[in-house]
Amino acid sequence: MEILISLSIFALLFSGVVAKADSNNIVFEEVRVGLVVDLGSIQGKILHTSISLALSDFYRVNNSYRTRVSVLARDSQGDPLLALAAASDLLQAGKVKAIVGAESLQEAKLLAAISEKAKVPVISTLVPNTLSLNKYNHFIQWTHDITSEAKGITSLIQELNLKSIVVIYEDVDDWREGLQILVDHFQDGGVYIDRTTSFLESSSEEDYMVYQLRKLKSARAAVFVVHMSEMLVSRLFQCADKLGMIEEGYVWILTARTMNHFHNLDGFAVRSMQGVIGFRSYIPVSEHVMNFTSRLRKVMVDVDTAQIETEHFSVVISVWAHDIACILATAVENIWLRASNESNLLETIKQSGFKGLSHGDMQIVGNKYILGTFEIVNMVGTWVSRIGLWSCYNFCGRRHIMVSSINELETISWPGGSGKIPRHRFLEENGERKLLRVLVTSRNNFPHLVAVRPDPETGLNIVSGFCIEVFKASIAPFNYELEFIPYNRSSNYDDLANELFTQRDKYDAAVGDITITYNRSLYVDFTLPYTEMGVGVLTVKKKKESMWTFFDPLDKSLWLATGAFFILTGFVVWLVERAVNPEFQGSWGQQLGMMLWFGFSTIVFAHREKLQKMSSKFVVIVWVFVVLILTSSYSANLTSTKTISRIQFSELLRNPSQYRMLRTNSTLNTFDDYVQALRDGTISYLISEIPYLNVFLGHYPGVFEMLGRDTTSNGFGFMFQKDSGLAPNVSREIAKLRSSRMLKDMEKRWFQKMDSFVNPYTGWSENDDAFNRLTIHELGGLFVIVGVSHALVLALHLYQTRREISRALWESRLFTKLKNFSSFYK
Repeated sequence: MEILISLSIFALLFSGVVAKADSNNIVFEEVRVGLVVDLGSIQGKILHTSISLALSDFYRVNNSYRTRVSVLARDSQGDPLLALAAASDLLQAGKVKAIVGAESLQEAKLLAAISEKAKVPVISTLVPNTLSLNKYNHFIQWTHDITSEAKGITSLIQELNLKSIVVIYEDVDDWREGLQILVDHFQDGGVYIDRTTSFLESSSEEDYMVYQLRKLKSARAAVFVVHMSEMLVSRLFQCADKLGMIEEGYVWILTARTMNHFHNLDGFAVRSMQGVIGFRSYIPVSEHVMNFTSRLRKVMVDVDTAQIETEHFSVVISVWAHDIACILATAVENIWLRASNESNLLETIKQSGFKGLSHGDMQIVGNKYILGTFEIVNMVGTWVSRIGLWSCYNFCGRRHIMVSSINELETISWPGGSGKIPRHRFLEENGERKLLRVLVTSRNNFPHLVAVRPDPETGLNIVSGFCIEVFKASIAPFNYELEFIPYNRSSNYDDLANELFTQRDKYDAAVGDITITYNRSLYVDFTLPYTEMGVGVLTVKKKKESMWTFFDPLDKSLWLATGAFFILTGFVVWLVERAVNPEFQGSWGQQLGMMLWFGFSTIVFAHREKLQKMSSKFVVIVWVFVVLILTSSYSANLTSTKTISRIQFSELLRNPSQYRMLRTNSTLNTFDDYVQALRDGTISYLISEIPYLNVFLGHYPGVFEMLGRDTTSNGFGFMFQKDSGLAPNVSREIAKLRSSRMLKDMEKRWFQKMDSFVNPYTGWSENDDAFNRLTIHELGGLFVIVGVSHALVLALHLYQTRREISRALWESRLFTKLKNFSSFYK
């Protein structure tokens, strides 16, 4: 059959092109375009045949064009890797100038990546409108406007006065990424998403679907938005029908991508979808569209012709394929007329003003051809009935006349055959509020955060604390009746998360001093943090530093020894130089001043006196060496007094084993225990999360201080059942509390002590210093060296002095004797 299709297409193209060549002797310039699809699938066959047929029609009308687009088709067999290989072959061997294809998001990302490298445009009509493809400049999407669709569904829900929905989706990339845009617009439009439920193609077995739908029914969910493939939709509605969920009071809405992919629903599935509403891409039914689909049906002899003629899925693909082919042909001809380089094909395609079978409804936004009009349909009997249109962010009735309300559209047949708008039944039923069962941490270690105590009169549990007040304020807008259940089975909150995950029928949420962690988020949904994030170091506040702090680096004995040696050095130099150096002579006052000046000036190497004795120079060299080491040690130790403590705290913060040791200390459990331990010196530092430390700082502002913090903790959050939909809604309320400063007011009420506080702690430890002073013992070797040098010089000086004195006495005696001898002879 595939061979017959190919032969038919070839005959169409050959007859048109060759005839022109024979009659006018015109040589056409061939431009090759690649097609990468699953030729065994219905959409692949329709796409292939529609493009070829559209090119034949186009060149029959525009027979004067000097270019001809030829299509080189490759079968991907639905495998992304085969699609990538086919695209590579088309680019290298086929020398194609553009590629049409990609039937899944994975294929699209692969072809988009190769198109960026080759600078060749890739056009796709079968992948969802997702943000992840926006980064590829050469990837062109032909799709519907998902933003407009989201606003249309939101408006429909608001018109029906329905405040909350349940989103059911297929948990694969193709469906999940497009869903995120819808969800964001739902939330921006004030539509409360109570729960999200996902299914995989492998989880389409009836028992699992029935189990999930039964949970939704027991939760009194009534409004559902469905975003999944045809196979899952068929199974989903059959299960819902068995559970009585396709009855009066329920609302089911299908997204455009879901409706656009319907092409093979069985009769039983259609009967189970009675009253369902859907959005789908709007293609105006015109004479040209009917003519094109009629001829397409004749060519596709191996496909059920009824599908081509009646199914919306086939019409959308064929019309979009037709317009893509015509835009490519127009762009190629424009480039040839301008004698421009083929590298401009991408911009030429985007600038094309061709109006195809879509009647100009397509809009070019970036690299996307977007269809902004949607058809709103209603499943009635075995037919899909149109009830109106959604265009330009407004509902349109008959003859495309804008209407102000859905009441002016065609009559909607709701599930159960009712024509009445279903009443809202999610949060209230029979006037009763829905019950929310909340687990509460009940260790009571920090009652300022969360505390649970029994009421002696009623026996009921009374919960209080900062965490409880924030939770009640953020859940209040949703009109729940709260039942708080103490949790005291384990001090490990991972067990609490597991309890909430495994006991879905018993608990709905968990509240307390619960830290947001990756492991816990695998089992539950967390809200935004409502406390500060990070871990800090708390200690007893130290005394303020005095004006004499610069003496701290050196011990008292070291200061005395240093001063003594300054004087001693000056004395030794003066003693040695006095006899021969005029600068060290003069009155006794001048000599004393010079001695002290020279000794202390060496501390800044400011001595300018010229020394004449080698021994005094030796003393000064040794002493200057010692002074250099002393000043360097002083500077280093003074700097360390300001930085070493913070370095130590950073090391503590980065050491999770120490953090766990302090948090799990068996002898310290309560807030008062930690206060006493810090004050009596049992522990020097407390490393914990910021919310705990804020309680200490608020109640004892004059006693404790926070020395440092590190963002290694995510703060406290509330836990909810996975995919319950409550977490994002409560998160928005937390953000609202923070922006309105109500959260800050709550912190002040719970973290700060109201009465005036007098610091009762007056004992300060001498070991509070975060450094060790240098002592005479540590630098004693320097003073030994300089002392020995001084002693040697003094000894040498005394020896020389004595020698000179002896020599002078000897000379004096000799002179006397000679004088006497001379007198004798006279």
